[in-house]
Amino acid sequence: MKAIKIIARQTLASYRKPSSLKIKESYPLPPYSTVIGMVHAACGFEEYVDMDISIQGNYYTRLNEMYTKYEFKPGFYDPKGRHSLKVPHKDMEKDTGIVQGPANIELLSEVKLLLHICPNDQNKIDYIYQKLKNPEEYLSLGRREDLLVMENVDKIDIIQEELKQDYELKQDAYIPEGYLKAGDCKSQATIYKLNKKYTVNPKTGVRFWEKQIYATHVSKGSVIQEGAQVITDGEEIIFLA
Repeated sequence: MKAIKIIARQTLASYRKPSSLKIKESYPLPPYSTVIGMVHAACGFEEYVDMDISIQGNYYTRLNEMYTKYEFKPGFYDPKGRHSLKVPHKDMEKDTGIVQGPANIELLSEVKLLLHICPNDQNKIDYIYQKLKNPEEYLSLGRREDLLVMENVDKIDIIQEELKQDYELKQDAYIPEGYLKAGDCKSQATIYKLNKKYTVNPKTGVRFWEKQIYATHVSKGSVIQEGAQVITDGEEIIFLA
């Protein structure tokens, strides 16, 4: 089977946790849906293309930054000063009031990423490779302003094999639930419920998540034991989900 291997970097990035409100906290690595969205945007896909993703990487440090936050409720406007801005609403008689104010967002600095893209339809490999190798406009990952600099993009072969010796991870990684057997990896880690694929309700236009992945965030230096069944690209172990 073939996959696309990407080595990339970002000066600053934020991969927001949906549950964070007062402070927009960031995942330590981009979730699956974020990487898949980047690939779809680069390729101009208008319908969902099934693909498995492996996400690994590191960052230098975390920091907080101020940003302007806007909150609103369609069709509700308080003219006595509760709302600092207002905009007309096409489907309601009343304007929509907007509360404007400062808030905090968590950023990761000097992010290094190792990504593997494996589309279910292997005939799309060449097309995705060309679009990622020579994008029509700049690529981003996380927020629109979080530019993604591609250092290397390759087409590679991946195989499943049994580890002949212990393997020490060279960077942090998401390891999906069920990828390894109990005891195959020595690590103290956090388990995240990460979004992967969404569907839009045709009646309401509301997006809901159709597929979510339970994945363990395993740190650099963690050891995968000899004898574990893994997928490799010849240099790195990868964790497709």
